Amino acid sequence: MSVDALYQEIILDHYKHPRGKGLLGDSLAESFQVNPTCGDEVTVQVAGSAADVLIGYEGQGCSISQASASVMSEMLNGASVATMKEKRDAFIELMHAKGLGEPDEEILEDGVAFAGVAKYPARVKCALLPWMALQDAAIKAGLITEEKS
Repeated sequence: MSVDALYQEIILDHYKHPRGKGLLGDSLAESFQVNPTCGDEVTVQVAGSAADVLIGYEGQGCSISQASASVMSEMLNGASVATMKEKRDAFIELMHAKGLGEPDEEILEDGVAFAGVAKYPARVKCALLPWMALQDAAIKAGLITEEKS
């Protein structure tokens, strides 16, 4: 099996069997984001503390945006804010690498599957949608102060 086929399988698995899907009920903040190009949408909620971030999400859209939300939730639930920022920054960097980046599997875990998505600018917005919602919610909650573009 090729690496691209494996990555496609990981994305489809997260799409068909989402991890961490569902809103928290009691959150510090939330962010609703829409990709106007395709209509994908996601709401991300954050709760917890600097040492233990909790993330909940709901959304609808293509397999890329929804799998990205699932990967994000699986990677970050229970992580510290510092780890959340490191993984968020690494994912954003991967998406801006236009398919030329070398993802660090230790940091990105299943997020490495999106390396091929970075080759397609229209799909990058789909993959980044939940991560931008997370960033906005974390800023609103006071967990982070800086923005990463």
